[in-house]
Amino acid sequence: MSTPTPSRLPKYRHYKPKDLAVVRIDGRDYYLGRYDSEESREKYRRLLAEWLARGRVGPDGAPSHAEARASLSVNELILAYVKFADGYYLKDGRPTVEPGNIRLVLRLVRRLYGSAPVGEFGPLALKAVREEMVRAGNCRAEINRRVGRIVRMFKWGVSEELVPPGVHEALRTVAGLRKGRTSAREKPPVKPVPAEDVEAVRPHVCRQVWAMIELQRLTGMRPGEVVIIRTGDLDASGDVWVYAPSRHKTEHHGKDREIYIGPRGQELLGPWLKEDREAFLFSPAEAMRERRELMRSRRRTRVQPSQRDRSKARPRKRPGECYTVASYRRAIQSACRKADVPSWHPHQIRHARGTEIRKLFGLEASRVVLGHEDVRAAQIYAEEDRDKGMEVMRRIG
Repeated sequence: MSTPTPSRLPKYRHYKPKDLAVVRIDGRDYYLGRYDSEESREKYRRLLAEWLARGRVGPDGAPSHAEARASLSVNELILAYVKFADGYYLKDGRPTVEPGNIRLVLRLVRRLYGSAPVGEFGPLALKAVREEMVRAGNCRAEINRRVGRIVRMFKWGVSEELVPPGVHEALRTVAGLRKGRTSAREKPPVKPVPAEDVEAVRPHVCRQVWAMIELQRLTGMRPGEVVIIRTGDLDASGDVWVYAPSRHKTEHHGKDREIYIGPRGQELLGPWLKEDREAFLFSPAEAMRERRELMRSRRRTRVQPSQRDRSKARPRKRPGECYTVASYRRAIQSACRKADVPSWHPHQIRHARGTEIRKLFGLEASRVVLGHEDVRAAQIYAEEDRDKGMEVMRRIG
């Protein structure tokens, strides 16, 4: 019997010498009992369902019985989990940053415990991995996030019957690092960017990037929301426009996101609106064309025939039709260096707007505008209004 191709389901077969039912999965034969019995048919259906649920990975690569679980190595678990993560953490068919984050932390687990059986990876092993992160200089909050990814891998392994259930339960007993009770460094809090530092970068960015900066300053939207804005995403029927991003941070939780754009934001966006409602308003490809035209117009010497078109026939990289959060951030940081001001990033614009809204209209208004489900999240993104507290104490304290 030959091994079935990935596009074909393993068949229920008859092993005539012993009158047994058999199925071959990933090159291994599994005997199901007496041929054509209801018990053998039931076992066949169960094995097939488990095989499909594991993504067509056979019991050899993803054992479901106790002996196989005990002998599975951490390396094998990592390989299976990374494969799962690549197919799970997708948005609009494209991978998110999470698979990369998972690979980063599991690289350390593999280096320390790769050959160890999964059943032997307990709380002490997890703490040893965590201590290596502390020694490497990672901040406390990031270490806690990375440890959470490791525990999540073992939880997934339990759900796939790759890991004994007790392993995950034991790992859950490891508490996260607490502030002031660990030698891990603390990451300084993100502060709103001063207005003068924002204005300083204006001469050093293209008009597309500056428009995104200004729109963030007016609305407090996330960098990932400003880079993908399109004409078709805007409801301009009222005096306040409503922008519903095609992608946003909490869409995988079934949450809706609406961003409100007032008169100043509408005036800013007006020249950028396009007839093609699916086209992105702020395009790096368009910015590149404008830059080249400007450079050509500033030439003092005549353009030689050989230099009229110096573009490569098959360039390795082409400017896209849409900025990414990373390219938007890099453009700002490059401008900060040219302007000789402290480097800042787009999230700090959001912080600044959240602080201003909180001072003027209160915490609940800040929560609504910033798009948080919980008031506590808005507190993170908005600096506390010290002036208000001082004014209260002037009157009653």
